[in-house]
Amino acid sequence: MVPRIRVAALLAWQDRVLLCRQEKPGKEYWMLPGGGVEPGETLTGALKRELGEELGLFDDLALEGPVAVAESIAPDWRPGAKHVVHIVFAADLSHRSLEDVQTRDAAIRGLRLFAPDELGDVVLHPPMSRFVQRWRPGDPAVYLGSLWAR
Repeated sequence: MVPRIRVAALLAWQDRVLLCRQEKPGKEYWMLPGGGVEPGETLTGALKRELGEELGLFDDLALEGPVAVAESIAPDWRPGAKHVVHIVFAADLSHRSLEDVQTRDAAIRGLRLFAPDELGDVVLHPPMSRFVQRWRPGDPAVYLGSLWAR
């Protein structure tokens, strides 16, 4: 089985980052908005589709990147087990109102903007935790390559 490709967006708004809250049986965590790439879809095309589906952001965002690449492999990996390659882009939403940004995906239980000093206390979906916790406004590309972790 080949790894699944997931695209995500680090969306900055006035020196804060937008994260989505998800709940799964027995756990709750925050993550960057995004999702899987469908066959025949470009990375940016998939990300724009996911941002529309999850957040209602259907306008054409100026995406930077990729700014980071990471992978997650199930600890007890065997054929058929989870292996995901995460490709992260960035966009600055500071020029717009976020009043129209709203949860549209049933899996997302909420949205919140976090300041950099709040990120150390947030339960983030691995492997994004190291990347997001190191994020500083205005300099997302500095983390390219910092995510390689199993």
